[in-house]
Amino acid sequence: MDMNVTCGRDRVLRLMKGIGIRAQRGYDKPKGYYGGKPDVVVENVLNREFTVDAPNKWWVTDITYLKTHEGFLFLAVVLDLFARNVVGWSMSSTMTEDLAMDAITAAYWRRKPTHEVKLHSDQGSQYTSRQFKKLLASYNIAPSMSRRGNCHDNAAAESFFGSLKREQIKRKIYKTQAEARQAVFYYIEMIYNPKRRHTSNKRVSPNNFEKEYFRTVESV
Repeated sequence: MDMNVTCGRDRVLRLMKGIGIRAQRGYDKPKGYYGGKPDVVVENVLNREFTVDAPNKWWVTDITYLKTHEGFLFLAVVLDLFARNVVGWSMSSTMTEDLAMDAITAAYWRRKPTHEVKLHSDQGSQYTSRQFKKLLASYNIAPSMSRRGNCHDNAAAESFFGSLKREQIKRKIYKTQAEARQAVFYYIEMIYNPKRRHTSNKRVSPNNFEKEYFRTVESV
């Protein structure tokens, strides 16, 4: 809840240390090795310029996984870089192009952009498939892609997944995929978008940051 209480990070760290607690980390990431000259599928137009001055100019997308006793459940998300809110997402037990396309479709119909939107992704097969490219063209979305093996090129999406896994999943292995889906829905729609504060948003939530933008535009 917003209680209008100010508290510095150093004080929070000192209080946590005093009572013996620390931040929860997410799943460990496997380390990989990438050798040779990377292939450039689409130019990296974004080029790590994550600060955007208006909604629906730049979206970023990526895929991660959750562990369940029924097998892996894959999550694809689309974030608007302006307020860092999740504008589209989808889940599936298989990591196919349909998973990525469903997330883009959800974002498109949720936002209904009237101009070209640029979309940044990695070079995964889901994003380089013919069907995915065809879908982007039909929605007037222009692609941009990270260099191979450079996760920092899509740092905004990686940051969201880190928050999800630290704050909601907490290394939990869900009993069922339905339980995992419910947990993701709750985090995105009930916590992250409407309530979670962001330093890049002047310490307000994505939804509130975007609402303030539209109030300012309408008043001009």
